[in-house]
Amino acid sequence: MSHNAELISVGTELLLGNILNTDARFLSRELSKLGMNVYYQTVVGDNPERLRRAVDIAKGRADIIITTGGLGPTCDDLTKQTLAAAFGKKLVFHEESAERIRDYFEQNLHGAPMPENNLQQAMFPDGCVILPNDWGTAPGCIFEADGCHVVMLPGPPRECEPMFCAHVVPYLQKLSGETIRSRTLKLFGMGESAVEARLRDRMNALTNPTLAPYAKTGEVELRITAKAESDAEADALIAPVEEEVRAIFGDLIYGADVDSLEEVVLAALKEKGLTLSCAESCTGGLIAKRLTDLPGASAAFEGGAVTYWSEVKRGLLGVPQTLLDEKGAVSEEVARAMAEGARTVFGSDLAVSATGVAGPDSDERGNPVGLVYVALATPEGTFCRELHLGQSRDRVRTTAAHHAFDMTRRYLAGLPSELKV
Repeated sequence: MSHNAELISVGTELLLGNILNTDARFLSRELSKLGMNVYYQTVVGDNPERLRRAVDIAKGRADIIITTGGLGPTCDDLTKQTLAAAFGKKLVFHEESAERIRDYFEQNLHGAPMPENNLQQAMFPDGCVILPNDWGTAPGCIFEADGCHVVMLPGPPRECEPMFCAHVVPYLQKLSGETIRSRTLKLFGMGESAVEARLRDRMNALTNPTLAPYAKTGEVELRITAKAESDAEADALIAPVEEEVRAIFGDLIYGADVDSLEEVVLAALKEKGLTLSCAESCTGGLIAKRLTDLPGASAAFEGGAVTYWSEVKRGLLGVPQTLLDEKGAVSEEVARAMAEGARTVFGSDLAVSATGVAGPDSDERGNPVGLVYVALATPEGTFCRELHLGQSRDRVRTTAAHHAFDMTRRYLAGLPSELKV
């Protein structure tokens, strides 16, 4: 049975733009993995009348309603009260939840006394399933009424996301009576429209499993989703489609069910016992940041240098002044020298560099915005890519970092350094 879910995000701060609504993005993605349709998302301020109207509308077009926010202890946290009224349920006090909240204050807030208004968080619609909150003070809950499954989750992502995964996913999986499995292939080196063009006929022909592309900055995700009576049967449906997709895109696919290119690179560096360093100009430290965002990066990443000025490229990395004068800082020759200099300075096995024009204006030599050179220095030699990445400063920087990781990934995997689309 197909289910339609509607998301209602509660919080005036969301409407004012003070907080980004990451809950809705997360829940939509996870519901898609479960094979559930999300046709509508609504954001409502801390106003019970408007929230009630949004709930009444949702009841008419969805059989699963998921709310986020409004479960706190203050006077404007009215989600439970409003939804209980909308479905004709009374609120009852749950002593066990109250005790958990008291324990949370004792253990996590250095014994600070719990304000009495926190007991509001222990009030629940009669007959609901209570979702304990091991990450904060606001429990969630689930109940069924009027043909709808109603799920209430706390707003802070650090509470909403783990509560959904731990408690709501198993509940929703039981509704369908089926196992839903997904496999996500990550692809770098081809845009979404080109990917979709190659897969369009196949995607239209598939019903179970399904295949769908999702565009990211500089890369594409391909998600294969199957429904079956068991995990093994679902995986068996996915396998031939994955094999077909891999045959189409080859080594443009850099991983399956992984988060990022840098994750793949770090894992490969650790596996081979190699180290990496970087020298950055236009990327401004983004390559180093993305690597050091990963736990365990110190096992393979030795360090990085942001060498914005030509004088620093010369003084720190040893880029010859004659090269800077003749070719300019934005050139293949300087990119190669930067990578080789970083490899020498840091003593790493490999080093990447990026130099280019991120914008908004051309440089002093007239090089256009989006022109970037990315180089990789290795024991076998130095490789370089000339890139033309468009006019968006953020896109130029992000995609240049992608290329640095992709070149490293290819070297570590024994693949040609150049992309062949």
